[in-house]
Amino acid sequence: MVKYFACVGLLKSSWDQVCIAFWERYPNPYSNHVLTEDIIFRDVTPGNRLVSRRLLTKTNRAPRWMEKYLPVTVARHAYIIEDSIVDPQNRTMTTLTWNISHARMMSVEERCEYRINPDNTSWTEINREAWISSNLYGLSRAIQEFGLARFKTSVAKTMKGFEYVLAKMQGEAPSRTMAEHATERARETALAAKEKAKDLASQAHKKQQYV
Repeated sequence: MVKYFACVGLLKSSWDQVCIAFWERYPNPYSNHVLTEDIIFRDVTPGNRLVSRRLLTKTNRAPRWMEKYLPVTVARHAYIIEDSIVDPQNRTMTTLTWNISHARMMSVEERCEYRINPDNTSWTEINREAWISSNLYGLSRAIQEFGLARFKTSVAKTMKGFEYVLAKMQGEAPSRTMAEHATERARETALAAKEKAKDLASQAHKKQQYV
């Protein structure tokens, strides 16, 4: 069983600007989880397409119930391969990404196509697809659900990061205080969710005691 996800995103910037921002999007206030990026291959084809492969290192904090199944050295980090093809003639950019760390536990493959929005040629459309799978017997469904939820959150951060970098390129980047405010709000939301989860777990434990 594989979880499939698809969505369409819209950036109100030209295709050329988005392609430039793609290579300049790290770091930004929404990508603190991206630790390193290294180009391991790059070439220009006879058809004038730019083909690249990068290795990304990201933080990858797994939920506590999953950490016990992972070696300590890999439970906190993930290594991602990103292939990209920029086609200036057809005005498209296609990216393929997949994790090479603990892929048996959870594999996430993503394909994105960046093209000119047909309704507004000054905007860029992103068609995104993802496949999330797990081969861990007995926990595959739970891991896939967790992976899908995390992927959706990651997509939202990716789009915000793009918008931030594009605004910065155009001299309209939000102030650092605004970015800090957004981070603080995210922390407050996460803390509230954690406390709620603890409360629900406590209630469930009390019910079990009285059964």
